[in-house]
Amino acid sequence: MADDQLVATFTLSKEDIQRVKDAVAGAAGARPPRCTSLVATFGFIWSCYQRAKDDAAITTGGETYFLFPIEQRSRMKPDPIPDEYFGNCVGAAMQAASKDQIATAGTDGLLAACAAVAAAIERAVGELASAEMMVLWTARIREAAASGGGVLTVAGSPRFRVYDVDFGFGRPAKVEIMSVVRTGAMVVAVSRWSGSGGMEVGISLPLAGMRSFHDAITGLYEH
Repeated sequence: MADDQLVATFTLSKEDIQRVKDAVAGAAGARPPRCTSLVATFGFIWSCYQRAKDDAAITTGGETYFLFPIEQRSRMKPDPIPDEYFGNCVGAAMQAASKDQIATAGTDGLLAACAAVAAAIERAVGELASAEMMVLWTARIREAAASGGGVLTVAGSPRFRVYDVDFGFGRPAKVEIMSVVRTGAMVVAVSRWSGSGGMEVGISLPLAGMRSFHDAITGLYEH
């Protein structure tokens, strides 16, 4: 971990996310990928993050990976997990993409990232969830980590609605997952501004990388 490692939270408004969707649809032409708000958020942040990495071994050439959790309770085979089950049943969605394509500024980078995220969801949902498949996914993740291309992972989920939680002290004013300083993951949650339809994203980078990430994020408003 760098001595100047920072943690910052960026909020994408509903309008920001729609800008990403419109940019992806325009760049894709006749057959755009399925670009939900989650896909648009993940793709946009992934592209900005890849551009911000200041390690040449990470940012140029080869493939990089994006990894995020998906709910598997209703998808388990041969039988879905019953509603009464109180616990986790989480699978993985992962996709590789060219570092150079993801890090491309403008709509081309957005399209490459969002298309990869959409493909990861389609693949994960389409595969039968089973104990055997869980083992296979573990092997895939290990291979990705060992490739040296970098794996950006996701902590949290918009479905957790962390700003609606009240343990008797009132709702939280700010939620951060500080483990991202060590893991390098991105944090995603529904925006704290109730009813805004936006997403909140937390990221950890060294000072120079954070400046580059901020520049990439603000570039959304130039398109």
